[in-house]
Amino acid sequence: MRKSIETLKNIWKIEDLRQRILITILFVAIYRFGSYVVLPGINPAMLTQLHKQTSEGLLALLNMFSGGAFSNASIFALGIMPYISASIVIQLLAIAVPYFQKIQREGESGRRKINQYTRILTIAILVFQAPSYLLNLKMQAGPSLNASLDWTFFIVTSTIILAAGSMFILWLGERITDKGIGNGISFIILIGIIARLPQSLFQEFVSRLASPGAGGIIMFLLEIVFLLFVIAGAILLVQGVRKIPVQYAKRIVGNKQYGGARQYIPLKVNAANVMPIIFAQAIMFIPITLVGFSNAATASGIVRAFVDHTSFWYNFVFAILIIVFTYFYTAITINPNQMAEDMKRNNGFIPGIKPGKNTAEYIDAIMSRITLPGSIFLAIIAIFPAFAGVFGVKAEFAQFFGGTSLLILVGVVLDTLQQVESHLLMRHYDGLLNSGRIKGRSGNVAAY
Repeated sequence: MRKSIETLKNIWKIEDLRQRILITILFVAIYRFGSYVVLPGINPAMLTQLHKQTSEGLLALLNMFSGGAFSNASIFALGIMPYISASIVIQLLAIAVPYFQKIQREGESGRRKINQYTRILTIAILVFQAPSYLLNLKMQAGPSLNASLDWTFFIVTSTIILAAGSMFILWLGERITDKGIGNGISFIILIGIIARLPQSLFQEFVSRLASPGAGGIIMFLLEIVFLLFVIAGAILLVQGVRKIPVQYAKRIVGNKQYGGARQYIPLKVNAANVMPIIFAQAIMFIPITLVGFSNAATASGIVRAFVDHTSFWYNFVFAILIIVFTYFYTAITINPNQMAEDMKRNNGFIPGIKPGKNTAEYIDAIMSRITLPGSIFLAIIAIFPAFAGVFGVKAEFAQFFGGTSLLILVGVVLDTLQQVESHLLMRHYDGLLNSGRIKGRSGNVAAY
């Protein structure tokens, strides 16, 4: 306890770090305030049906990422997700389209072009997503709309407001990156996830106490302990790496010696991060879309199995898709041939392996071996919320037992703590741990 208090004092002593933390808190407060500002012409007291619709399934995940703004019909209802969708599309284009590959190799100027294209695509996505959200709002919470409103006028003005709200959140994220604690876009998502935790935890606690057959306080404590174990497993998955030793040849230029050092290539066990879960969820949402939300309760047979996210076949297919997409995304993002060429160009080699083709095959073989357990572990974490639901955990609280939300939460928290620790160590203070250092996700990897 004394160590923790001393660490907090050291953090407050560092003027730059203190200023960054206060600026981050200010921007987060603005974001949370906007999450409760309802669209003009909507009565927030009559959004019960919308709250019910966003209590489970993919919409519950979207509502969690927006910090509840989605179910509140807020001006920030669409949150940062349109930008995330645009970023994913641009990433895929950078892999498949030569023009974007060329831009990516242009350094800082190329990065600015990529960011500009991402923003333009974000606006294009918002133009389609905002009216879709408003149409769903009319279906689920029609009585909440002011009867005197002209629908055409409402949908045009609200689309502009929703688009402006999402772009404003993007601006807040960029300011957190520049002036705050860093990693702003991911931090905005983190805040949206954490904002739902206290309410979900309280509802689960009340539910366990209110139902005599629910296990009471003992069952609630067991849930908390199990949640801590799942978080520990997620940390292992995020940080797990396989280090490949690389030896660099010695070069003597004049009186100086260059190279000769041994370094390591850290290959991540889960190089694809949360992307496989996002792709798999998008595909698994197709049956629900085809059946329709209103008919989901009357579906039967195999359709019923794929509409119910707690069913065996839904989660089995979901897990298989995650494993497949993990291999697919890892294959298109990690290029062993390029790594081998770069190593050869810098006079580096893996001990016992010939440079060139043999090195590429060796790296590819190791990636294939470590990706299998990583993908299986990722699939297990992804389906944990369904298991939690089977054991009586409320849907809102079950979302924290795994899936995209847990992996993003763990990854961003580790990155943020690493940022704070780097400031402490730079000023010759002790780090956040008694031994060792906090490691974030290796490389500049986004939370999504």
